[in-house]
Amino acid sequence: MQGNDIVTIQPAKNIAGSLRVPGDKSISHRYAMLGAIAEGRTRLTNFSTGADCASTLACVRTLGCEVTHRGGVVEIEGRGLYLEEPSSVLDCGNSGSTMRMLSGILAGQKFPSELIGDESLSRRPMRRVIAPLTSMGAKIDSQNGLPPLRITGGELKAIEYQLPVPSAQVKSAVLLAGLYAPGETVVVEPVRTRDHTEIALRAFGAEVTRGGNRISIRGGQTLRGIDAEVPGDISSAAFFLCAAALFPKSNLVIDGLGMNPTRAVLLDVLTSMGAKTKVLKLEEHHGELIGLIGMESSNLKGTTISGATTAAVIDEVPVLAAIAPFTHDGVVIKDAGELRVKESDRLAAIAKNLRAMGAQVEEHEDGLSIPGGQTLHGAEIDSHGDHRIAMAFAVAGLRASGETRIHGASSARISFPEFFHLFQQLSSD
Repeated sequence: MQGNDIVTIQPAKNIAGSLRVPGDKSISHRYAMLGAIAEGRTRLTNFSTGADCASTLACVRTLGCEVTHRGGVVEIEGRGLYLEEPSSVLDCGNSGSTMRMLSGILAGQKFPSELIGDESLSRRPMRRVIAPLTSMGAKIDSQNGLPPLRITGGELKAIEYQLPVPSAQVKSAVLLAGLYAPGETVVVEPVRTRDHTEIALRAFGAEVTRGGNRISIRGGQTLRGIDAEVPGDISSAAFFLCAAALFPKSNLVIDGLGMNPTRAVLLDVLTSMGAKTKVLKLEEHHGELIGLIGMESSNLKGTTISGATTAAVIDEVPVLAAIAPFTHDGVVIKDAGELRVKESDRLAAIAKNLRAMGAQVEEHEDGLSIPGGQTLHGAEIDSHGDHRIAMAFAVAGLRASGETRIHGASSARISFPEFFHLFQQLSSD
């Protein structure tokens, strides 16, 4: 049941059925931005339905590109590397991806621009992207490292940049700025992060090279528009996969799912916990893998998530934490300090909501320790306006006794507007 921005979750016996999830948010952002600076038309099917990617399209329009959006199909008339000076601010809404990655493109433009966001985004740190872009020659003014960002683009110089912490968004901003810098721009990662930007750049015709954890791009390359299908978002599918893993009689199939190796680590984590996942079909489209995935009943053990694995499943940590009390041995999450500066302090929000449901949980500066074998009860859940917290605790509510009420459930529209409708269709009581 829904009403007044509250969704009520009833206990379930299993998750069964088949579905397709909306287009991958990360890939949709990147295809839209590259389509804007490519020559010719880009046509994208299964574009993300989330509000964040709508913010990217709105910014692309404001920068002079003709954009049509009908259903899940988006067409963008590219302007080449140099966009049109905007007549108004660029509103990124709640989307940190839009603000950080678009900054890389704007750093190389011949005009000033201003990026703003909503109240949540205005509290999120931007120094990590300001630092490398400034060293390339852009002038960026901020509010002590917070939005709004005022960017004065211009002549950029190539740099070699060592990422201080793993961040696909910062890596992407530097590589995109590298298109405007003569010579070769290099990014060195401490651990490998999702590589959608490198794959998308190649799909649009750019040459990007990787050697170990070093990624390089030459400036001045011309991009060409593409016709592509956006793979289903595995971060959205994660909620259904984890829900199915909780029950002995589940049988779930997800079609058209993005299976990029830097994102499908979630399936490795679930498999290591004892989940029965099957890849039933696998194809490649524009360098991205798309698969048909099955999930059957599971007897979940515990696991420790740390290091490069944490970086690879950073968006899935909330839902993995939400199912942790129901595992046999519990789950320990380390090296996840990045979650303190997302749409909410996700580590604090997870701990608070698990405790509200009666769970024991230990909160650390960069992670959580959640014992297994626990019994949870329904509770009033505070999403903190964070889409992933709202959806993660809907999953926990399926195994709790009594009803669970998710406050701020409409935050799911940021990435997955259809979530609660599909969720209630697939869960049986």
